[in-house]
Amino acid sequence: MTLDVEVPESPDLSNRGMPREFEWQDETLGSEEFYREDLEDLLQEGAWKEGFNEWAEYTNLGEEQVRIVNDLGLFQALDFYWDPTEDRLRFDAPSMPDDWRERDATESLDSGTVSMIDAALEDLGRAVQEVLEDYLERDDEASSYGWGEETYGKRGE
Repeated sequence: MTLDVEVPESPDLSNRGMPREFEWQDETLGSEEFYREDLEDLLQEGAWKEGFNEWAEYTNLGEEQVRIVNDLGLFQALDFYWDPTEDRLRFDAPSMPDDWRERDATESLDSGTVSMIDAALEDLGRAVQEVLEDYLERDDEASSYGWGEETYGKRGE
């Protein structure tokens, strides 16, 4: 089922704290650069729209559920960052808030739908991550983002 919805604004990655699932390791202490600004630029240049549209082609969410996700700010809560400990691009997908039952916008949801939304947000994060990786590979030579081999070494090894 392909969704017929407007692509929401790409996530604003500025002013984010430590990624949710991130743990410093001894060899990377002091390397606090997650390259979120660079990733946000790529999202705005088309990676978000491309990833969202790809996800919209196969998601199980309906238009009403996508509206709810958007109204709750969950698309904006997706976080993309460069993980210096693993030397790779990662994402953190949000979950439906614990108080979803109390929110007006989610009155019609049941726990199965909430689980489906959480899974769909993970899928969206993965789809956008893959597009971002493609963008980074295209810009590998001399990139205005500093994503070249001299910055990260050879990725994927």
